[in-house]
Amino acid sequence: MRDENISNGPLYEKLMAYGASGYYGFHMPGHKQHMGGTGIPYQIDITEIEGFDDLHHPQKNGILVQAQERAARLYKADETHFLINGSTAGVLSAISGCTRSEGQILLARNSHRSAYHAAGLRKLQIWYIYPQFLEELWINGGILSEDVEKSLAEHREIQAVFITSPTYEGICLNVRAIAETCHKYGVPLIVDQAHGAHFPFSSYFPEDALTAGADVVIQSVHKTLPALTQTALLHMQGELVDRERLHYYLSVYQSSSPSYVLMASIDNCMEQMEQQGQTLFAAYTKRLENFRDSCGKLKRLKLVGKEIIGRAGIWDFDNSRLVIYAQKNEISGYELSRRLLMQYRLQMEMATNLYVTGISSVSDREEDFWQLNHALYELEYSLDTDKRTKRIDRSGDGRNYELSKTTSALPLGMALEQEKEWLGVSQCQNRICGAYLYLYPPGIPLVAPGEILTEQICSILKTSVAAGHRLHGLDSNGSIAVLKESSF
Repeated sequence: MRDENISNGPLYEKLMAYGASGYYGFHMPGHKQHMGGTGIPYQIDITEIEGFDDLHHPQKNGILVQAQERAARLYKADETHFLINGSTAGVLSAISGCTRSEGQILLARNSHRSAYHAAGLRKLQIWYIYPQFLEELWINGGILSEDVEKSLAEHREIQAVFITSPTYEGICLNVRAIAETCHKYGVPLIVDQAHGAHFPFSSYFPEDALTAGADVVIQSVHKTLPALTQTALLHMQGELVDRERLHYYLSVYQSSSPSYVLMASIDNCMEQMEQQGQTLFAAYTKRLENFRDSCGKLKRLKLVGKEIIGRAGIWDFDNSRLVIYAQKNEISGYELSRRLLMQYRLQMEMATNLYVTGISSVSDREEDFWQLNHALYELEYSLDTDKRTKRIDRSGDGRNYELSKTTSALPLGMALEQEKEWLGVSQCQNRICGAYLYLYPPGIPLVAPGEILTEQICSILKTSVAAGHRLHGLDSNGSIAVLKESSF
């Protein structure tokens, strides 16, 4: 029996205090700290004991097999696998399973860092495909199927294509057209749909990647559905994927002691979607649409919506993603996020120089949307009355920038193994980068190992550091790893 006088630990205590503080999160996880639930974690935290199956060696008709088969039926996949190391494990497994060591991959340049990690581990030759650019918001737009076809026609040894849809900002690609192009060349399409696990449950949202014909789809259940952090799904369909290879890599990249708490959370979420999904999503989409309609009268602030479809290669937009910006650049996304937090106790998912991003989910209630709506109108009024308001600088920082074509001096896998030295940002121009540099979220590398640190990239890095961003990849002194010129 635990002594009540013993502390639970500072992290636990801080989490409990935050949970009781009244702050509300328009961010992941999708359960929003009140919907879903798997009982008290310690009571259901077990290991692979008799009667509870084994994720890495599932038994015919075992409880985990049945749970994964139910998820496959819900998502209309040939087979579905539970991921307890998040979508990251799914991305690593999918790329590893669909390529051969030192093979070739066509990779969207705006991919999550996990895709780059997989390419580095497999020593793949990467051919990049670049998204269009929406200058109004300084965000990446869509990837065109004709650009995919051009690359596949030029590089016939490509073994897999990897894209992201939706993006962090809710931008959706024409996955159906891209899948048809890939299949024309006999190449599997892997879609990182981490932010789109909710798509199949309402026609209000864009078409999900499986229905559109992708061969492997990875979805984070925890991002937009009521499930615990680190829960995700990997779906497969069709004949282009070597499923046995992919099964093997799932066992490599996932813990050999998979959490029954997390697996139960996925199963609980699937049960909820199967039994109540239609009702829950009908009510949620009505709340969401009412919120969007109510924001339509905003004059200075703007909630991004379907109006961006057709521009910059954007095929569709996920209306659950709340991207808000000042139409006349009167307030930065960082300042808007700060005011929402300090004045209204609303914690958003991400801020950039130009906009703030919130994640809504089926767990958001009427009063939660009303609170955000009320805050936006009050903040807009303050912009009207504050004569000190200045227009923000629209120059790009580490989250707002156009992905220019990079130059690789060495393959990614080779660069990772070279000797490195650490230099200040101002000393790095034209050197070869030895590490990933990115802001998180969204986790898209500004530069990858083996790429040349151009004047443009160095400028973005300096701007990010000056703005106080936590730039992953820098050491404690703010230095960058570059390859020693004598090491290759």
